[in-house]
This record gives sequence, structure tokens and C-alpha cells, in this order.
Amino acid sequence: MTDVSGFLAVDSGGSGMRVVVGTVEQGVAARRESREPVRTGDRGIDAGHLMEQLVPMVRALMAESGAVRLGAAVVGAAGLATLGDGLRAELPAALEREFGIGRVALVADAVTAYVGALGARPGAVVAAGTGLIAMGTDLTRWRRADGWGHLLGDCGSGAWIGRAGLEAALRAHDGRPGGSAGLLARAEELFGPMRGLPGKLYPRPDRPAVLASFAPHVAACADVDPVAAGILRAAARHMAESAAAVCPTAGAPQVALTGGLFKLGAPLLVPLEEELSKRLPHARRVPAAGDPLQGAVCIATDLAAGALTLPSDDAMLCVVTGKRD
Repeated sequence: MTDVSGFLAVDSGGSGMRVVVGTVEQGVAARRESREPVRTGDRGIDAGHLMEQLVPMVRALMAESGAVRLGAAVVGAAGLATLGDGLRAELPAALEREFGIGRVALVADAVTAYVGALGARPGAVVAAGTGLIAMGTDLTRWRRADGWGHLLGDCGSGAWIGRAGLEAALRAHDGRPGGSAGLLARAEELFGPMRGLPGKLYPRPDRPAVLASFAPHVAACADVDPVAAGILRAAARHMAESAAAVCPTAGAPQVALTGGLFKLGAPLLVPLEEELSKRLPHARRVPAAGDPLQGAVCIATDLAAGALTLPSDDAMLCVVTGKRD
């Protein structure tokens, strides 16, 4: 690894950071992982904190792989589209100073998820975990739907399903219509008496993750509880609506699903397949080929080879080349 075909690929998300060094010719040579998420502050994603974690990992990876030069870097980051101004302003110059990297692509995690799932093909990808976003492209521009967070959107996400399940539990607790005795029992097992739930939930800085932790309980009740099944059908409808909003209307686009939420299995996937068939009859459902880290590696490989053809976008995929002060 002695030439500019060496690349760095980073996947920075809510649970930490994964880092890969490789070459165009040989692919991935070494990888590292950190369990510490990059902080966000007044200027959004903290570029300094990202570099504090990244520099020692990259130096170790370069020593392990024998790399002496990296020509390109791709940093896929959660929240880049809305919280990435500081990262876009500071990170390319920092990577050039530390490692001599001359080409840097800053990429939203939804785009790395898309490329990991479908590669450089037209279509739509629904990425769903605690949150939810749909990305689509006709290879001339990117389109996104939702991804607005648990207070304003992320409809159909783990946090959305969990919140709806807890609402049904509280309805049963109050004796209001639409409640679920089964979900009430599970909520009390997990959180204690319902009267104390707001005090436990509202002050939590990790509130979306706490809400999402109840989603598997909703899925576990769905076979015998019509309220739980209805929540998952509604989630499937929201997902399909987001996919339809971004999927190209011409040609033969592909549609893929990626993210941990789909581990809920048939109670979610069966209604989702029905909704996708209804709203996107011209699109072909395919399994996701890889995850967001694989998407970052694919983009980094193309960037290092001078073969990147994905559409650029100031917020979603921004490439910086050359010297920066």
C-alpha cells in the first residue's frame, strides 16, 4: 500500500465509529471500532471529537496494513445533512494535515446505507432502526423522506413503534378506547407502574432509544393482540409511503430495507411487503447487499480510483479535493 489508491472509510453513528483502511486493488486491509459516539454541540457534529478518536485508530490501521499513504477518505456520519456544517468546514483540512489525504467525501449515513444496500443503482432504500429515513436516487440527484427525529417524524421507526405501544398501554391503564392489556402488562414489566412512566421517560437524553426498546415487545404481542398488530401495520404503511416518495417513477428501480428494526421479523415485514407492492408495483424488492460501512468502503474505493459517479449534494454527499487552509 504505497500509492494514492489507499483509502480510509469511516461509518460514524449513534453507537460509535467503525473505521477501515484498504486499497482499490486489494479491498479492505484492516478495521477498527470505537463504541463512543461522536459528540454534537452548538455547531453540530464535533469535528474535533471525531478526530480525537479517528487519528489513533487510523495510525494503528496504517501500521497493521502496511499503508504509507492514503489518497482518499470517505466519512459517513449520522446527522450530516442537518448537523454537518462544522464537519464540512473543518474535517477535510484536518485529514489533510494528519494523513496527507487530498480527496475527502463527507457523506450522510443515509447515503452510505443506500450504497451499502444497492450500490450505484437507481432505487430507494428504507433505513430503519431507532429512527427512520428513506433515500432514493435516479443517479442524477438524491431524494430523502423523513429522518426528522422522534418528535417531528421518523414515522414507522423503532421509537415510533415503541411510543405507539406505550400509548396503547396507557390507554388500557386509563380505561380509554384503543388500549391493550397485553402491552400494558409488558410496559409495567419493563418500566414499572405506568403512573411513573412520564417521570422516567421525559428527562432522558436517550429518550428515542428508550422508546425503541419497547418496539420488540409490540412485535411479540402482534400475533395475539390486534392493537399491537395494528401498530405494526401503521408502521409498515409509513415506511412504504416514505419509500414511494423517493423512489424513481421511471425505469425498473430496486427497493431494499436496511437497519436493525427489520429484525422484528414477520409481524412487521409481512404488512410492509404488502404496502410496498401496493405503492411501488414497478420496483423490484431486493435484499440489502451490505451495511453503511460497506457503503462507505464502496464510495471510498470509487473516490480513490477516480471513478465516483454518484450524484453530489451539498448536504448529502460533498467531495473536497486539493489544498485547504
